[in-house]
Amino acid sequence: MSDWLQAASELLYREASCLDEQRWDEWIALYEETCEFWVPAWKSEHQLTADPRAELSLVFYRNRAGLEERVERVRSGRSPASSPLPRTHHAITNVRLQARTEDAMTVASGWTVHEYSTRTSQSSVLFGRYEHGLVLRSDGWRIRRKKVVIVNDCLPAAVDFYSF
Repeated sequence: MSDWLQAASELLYREASCLDEQRWDEWIALYEETCEFWVPAWKSEHQLTADPRAELSLVFYRNRAGLEERVERVRSGRSPASSPLPRTHHAITNVRLQARTEDAMTVASGWTVHEYSTRTSQSSVLFGRYEHGLVLRSDGWRIRRKKVVIVNDCLPAAVDFYSF
């Protein structure tokens, strides 16, 4: 495995671990200030929306401040849909280097998230594809962009950033 692919895989695994263990500050710190977090909607059976600013998205944050605000709502209990928080398990697979420059890379991967609601005692599974844009900073790799494609988009009642 190349050093680039190994670095990318480790960052994706760290992100998954932070989400599963609800280490929100560590999770947010993985993202650039100017990051974009996008979960496009399906336009048809095989076509996703292409522009988060002009078309429907399931989730769209244009920068880290939006993610920080959402995390704070979850943390403070001001998000009734996220209270109590479900237990999650993120599995990342098939990490592939798509492109790279001197200090940035794009990687694609597969993902599965198992979620257990302690409120309803119900389990659900979401799965799909990730595309991460990563950038190298003096203190390590950071996420510049995350696109989440949900393949089985018949979603449970509530999903949030920790669901992907």
